[in-house]
Amino acid sequence: MTIEADEAERAALARRFGITAIHSLNSEVEFGEKDGAVLAEGKLAATLEQPCAVTREDFTYKVSETFSLRFVPEGQLGEYEEDAEFELTEEDLDEIEYEGETFDLGEAIAQELALAIDPYREGPNADDARTEAGIASDEERTPSGPLAEALKELRKG
Repeated sequence: MTIEADEAERAALARRFGITAIHSLNSEVEFGEKDGAVLAEGKLAATLEQPCAVTREDFTYKVSETFSLRFVPEGQLGEYEEDAEFELTEEDLDEIEYEGETFDLGEAIAQELALAIDPYREGPNADDARTEAGIASDEERTPSGPLAEALKELRKG
């Protein structure tokens, strides 16, 4: 199945996720079934525009993500005791409960896209802006002060 978001849907998602624009968003999904759950395996591709975390200038970039979702009927999510330790399997991580006979695949894809957006992504002019402002990069900074001196001593010992 191929799903492509139209202009209005992309604009609504951009507002929801706090970015400037989503120029394209589409997904290819294949379905299967296991233990009464609907499995959705797919890939999403999008072209996003957002402000640079350093310069605040808008820039555009592409994202591509694969996903595996497991849609389970209401009341069939795994049961976990509140204070008990348990280990999540890969199937548990993207398990989505639904009511009735339908589920919202579009919303699930939107949530996958949200996870792919880096709110601190830097645009192509970020390094130049740091240099112009006299801000050293993380690699150029040398820690100083009493804590840095104490750490140096610990490393020697």
